[in-house]
Amino acid sequence: MDGMRERVAGVFDRAAPTYDAVGVAMFGPIAERLVAELDPRPGERVLDVGCGRGAVLVRAAARVGPTGSVTGVDLAPGMVERARAAAEATGVPADVRIADAEDPGGGPYDVVASSLVLFFLPDPAAALRAWRSLLVDGGRVGVTTFGPYDEAWRDVDAVFTPYLPPQLRDARTSGASGPFSSDAGVEDLLRGAGFGDLRTTHLTVPVRFTDEDHWHTWSWSVGQRAFWELVPEDERDAVRAEVYRRLRRCRHDDGRIGFDQDVRVTLGRT
Repeated sequence: MDGMRERVAGVFDRAAPTYDAVGVAMFGPIAERLVAELDPRPGERVLDVGCGRGAVLVRAAARVGPTGSVTGVDLAPGMVERARAAAEATGVPADVRIADAEDPGGGPYDVVASSLVLFFLPDPAAALRAWRSLLVDGGRVGVTTFGPYDEAWRDVDAVFTPYLPPQLRDARTSGASGPFSSDAGVEDLLRGAGFGDLRTTHLTVPVRFTDEDHWHTWSWSVGQRAFWELVPEDERDAVRAEVYRRLRRCRHDDGRIGFDQDVRVTLGRT
């Protein structure tokens, strides 16, 4: 495992106990939309790359039923353990294991899904080519990535910027001109890997927290944990205080704090 893969796997392994489990409805709605767009059918075989705790996996399992199967791969052992338990509870044949996104193995599959993963990979194009090689003729692929996001959220993230290496400074879009900065950029990645019939849809996810402390708990439970781990311990209180100051600008009429996150759903076929 190279350095970048090891770092990402470590962050998500440490986050696994609380990932998607602190009362913030973000990953569930995104998974619901991705699975709905891919429309797995009874008897089909679905691969979920970077499955996390199984948000996409369990929804896909509900659609393919006992005559189908679901396979989930992730590099973080803690995520795999939890996703396996969630998938097995559906009663659908499930194979959940540690594997690299560029070499998930198994197949052939009718559907490949990957939610909020592609921009973390060292070589997204190579991963997409690998996924295509595992799909049947006419198979479907669907990925989610972050679209344009709330300026208030950008303002909060900016507090961490001095501590971040270049590859983490804008994980949501990989910069203003990178492949994840636009619908066309992500579609071009899929097209270059041999996918056709490309289309993109968007959804807006209201990400809400009861208060500043709830945001802090959540931020350690997701990929933003990587930001915190790069801040020296003796500076974390100051960083937290500045983030809290900025979060207070993001209070909604119901008293909660939060942002609206645009999410891009990009789909294609072999």
